[in-house]
Amino acid sequence: MIKQTLILASSSEFRRELLLKLQIPFNSVSPKVDETPLAGEKPRETALRLAQVKAKKVGAEFPHALIIGCDQVATLDGEQLGKPHNHNNATKQLQLMRGREVTFHSALCLYNAATGNMQAEVVPYLVRFRTLTDTQIENYLNKEQPYQCAGSAKSEGLGIAIIERMLGEDPNALIGLPLIKLITMLQNEGVDVI
Repeated sequence: MIKQTLILASSSEFRRELLLKLQIPFNSVSPKVDETPLAGEKPRETALRLAQVKAKKVGAEFPHALIIGCDQVATLDGEQLGKPHNHNNATKQLQLMRGREVTFHSALCLYNAATGNMQAEVVPYLVRFRTLTDTQIENYLNKEQPYQCAGSAKSEGLGIAIIERMLGEDPNALIGLPLIKLITMLQNEGVDVI
């Protein structure tokens, strides 16, 4: 049972759909933060910092709520792959990633705005992409248009066709909200999902 309002600090419809799986009441609020990595910041650190910043920003507006902050950074050979935002950038990303392994760093933060207690963790997820032809990349992008997704891929949709294999402890982490860790964090705040 939830004693506090639960807020998902995200405008992502995909994260919202994931959180609905837990069948607990929540609201969604867009945190509107600058997601630019800091100079010298490692990808994992960027994701963790942004998840915390998003949670605290929304927590300032809702001082008695439990806030879920999340962020995801994709990396190839240690280099960040951000959201492509357009077709041209997505094409370049997928050409670069074909036949290679990409790590998705999914950061999760649960912030109790009433007590100041913050739990935060990064859940990595490895994805090996198929060796795609330029035609396959073009077909995929025309159908899926994953321009707001880190690494230009949506595994929950047609993107599964461009993936060769995946490895991680929580498949929800790849979509951007590690539910297994979230359930533990909620329990630590006295919220039992079941």
